Amino acid sequence: MFLLLCLVGLLARGDAQDRAALWRGNDRSGRCQYTFTVASPTEASCPQTGSPEVEGLKARLSLLETLVSRLPGGTPQDGGRSQSRLQEELTRAMGERNLLQGEKERLERELGGLQRRLEETQREMERLRNKPCPPQTPMVPPRPGGSNPMSHLLAHPNRQGDSSGLRDSTWQSGHAGFQEVKAEVTEVPAPEAYTGCGVLVSVAEPVTHRKAESIAGKYGVWMQDPEAVAPYGQEMVWRIDTIGSDVKQMFGYEDMDQLSRGFPSKVLLLPEPMESTGAALYRGSLYYQRRRSRTLIRFDLASESVAARRDLPHAGFHGQFPYSWGGYTDIDLSVDEQGLWAIYSTSKAKGAIVLSQLDPHSLEVKKSWETNFRKNSVANAFMICGRLYTVASYTAPNTTVNYMYDTETSQGTALAIPFRNKYRYNSMIDYNPAQKKLYAWDNFHMISYGLRLGRPVGA
Repeated sequence: MFLLLCLVGLLARGDAQDRAALWRGNDRSGRCQYTFTVASPTEASCPQTGSPEVEGLKARLSLLETLVSRLPGGTPQDGGRSQSRLQEELTRAMGERNLLQGEKERLERELGGLQRRLEETQREMERLRNKPCPPQTPMVPPRPGGSNPMSHLLAHPNRQGDSSGLRDSTWQSGHAGFQEVKAEVTEVPAPEAYTGCGVLVSVAEPVTHRKAESIAGKYGVWMQDPEAVAPYGQEMVWRIDTIGSDVKQMFGYEDMDQLSRGFPSKVLLLPEPMESTGAALYRGSLYYQRRRSRTLIRFDLASESVAARRDLPHAGFHGQFPYSWGGYTDIDLSVDEQGLWAIYSTSKAKGAIVLSQLDPHSLEVKKSWETNFRKNSVANAFMICGRLYTVASYTAPNTTVNYMYDTETSQGTALAIPFRNKYRYNSMIDYNPAQKKLYAWDNFHMISYGLRLGRPVGA
């Protein structure tokens, strides 16, 4: 009521008639509503759409929208590239996760099988332990004439100091029925090991040299230079862990003993990332495939720089024609007594293995051979004396070297040479012509195999 009286007093004054007004009326619900308005002392009317204040507000809003649009990743082009990189890393991580999950499931299955076999073995041992031994009958040679050989001993029991009961005149050396058996041993000299450039005859049991420390070493490549040059010698051992998208570190060990101890004496940084486990070491240079390309790189260890690079013509890469275990092993470089080789495939060959002998200085292809054996049907391959050998499985504990292709005759031959995957995930196999051994990387383990070579037919 006091407020109402004040408003009425204001209206009564003449000087307020043109500046304030009071209305009374019912609202939509029927309730009494008072409305009081006062004119602005600075504005004659409300601002219009095109006024400076509205235009300034629009400009500020536009600027705010621009800043907000740049928050996720800059320009739309930059955002697209960032999203592509994130998607690529996510895909790679998912692939490695799936690989590890599959490996975990395989190990669980193998553990279950080993447990069942252990239980069966224990049951068999218990059964044999509870089974009575059969009575043993002494084996006595038959006596001439067919009589019981024990009758003489029974008829003449031996007494203390009397040995006559243990003698039988028919077994005396002077008797006509006596026959002396002589064992004649003839020494046959063992065949000399063939030291020339021969054919593979057998592969020895694997010897373990070291186990990798982390998941990055599940698969990789390790090697010694068969024709080493200064400043590194043939005893130097090199190792590269190849899991990851940015494989660049190369560790050097003074000898096998230092490798087994895990003490590198040299660490080199490759100029460009490496792909797969197909690298090779030859005459002081590391030869490897650049990631996501068919480009081959020759990295000189002494100068720690790129000495040559060249594309391998028409070669598949990054998962087009890998070995059966995967790992982007499209291009596998190998060294033997005849030099540097590339094992790969092309679209023209439709996935069959192609061999090319490379110039170790320029990486130029000197000559090529196309086989009729599919690359993704084998676990791995290596060269010995100009002949290609393939391994059937990378997981089977007892598999075979199942195929040989001779570049001299351009003929392939099926083989069945036993080969053992001790740790059941063999991702790298390379031949060292100086050591006459295979070097392999089997499920975190760096191992080697001794070889026996034979004389080629017609040599």
